[in-house]
Amino acid sequence: MPGRLLPLNQKEIQEVHNFVQEHLKRGTICESWSPYAANFFFVKKKDRKLRPVQDYRPINKWTRRNQNVSPLIPQVIDRLRGCTLFTKVDVRWGYNNIQIKEGDEWKAAFLTPEGLFEPTVMFFGLTNSPATFQMMMNTIFHTEVAQG
Repeated sequence: MPGRLLPLNQKEIQEVHNFVQEHLKRGTICESWSPYAANFFFVKKKDRKLRPVQDYRPINKWTRRNQNVSPLIPQVIDRLRGCTLFTKVDVRWGYNNIQIKEGDEWKAAFLTPEGLFEPTVMFFGLTNSPATFQMMMNTIFHTEVAQG
């Protein structure tokens, strides 16, 4: 399924360049020769900054869903009742901490004016990203939760 280049204004073209250079430097994307390409565009955030978006709806249609669920907020709050000491974990770059399975990177390729790229880490928009991230958190904090 070939993607197509979407029209971008000059500011967006500069943002694409910045995005590609930053992620190439970090190693979170690489050049691709994938037969598949998601469209790439921007949406404005509340602060008027641009957020890059890869349109993964076509790939999400045929992706088998991971049924792992995130905990319900009311249940989490209920478990914290009576606690007096809290720890905050800053998960910098969140989903970008999870490597895509080697050989599967091509499935998340996206087309920009700078070329075709594929992520080496999980990006937002892929159907299983939230469940995979929650499974990682559950695995990391399993012993702490069990002792809690």
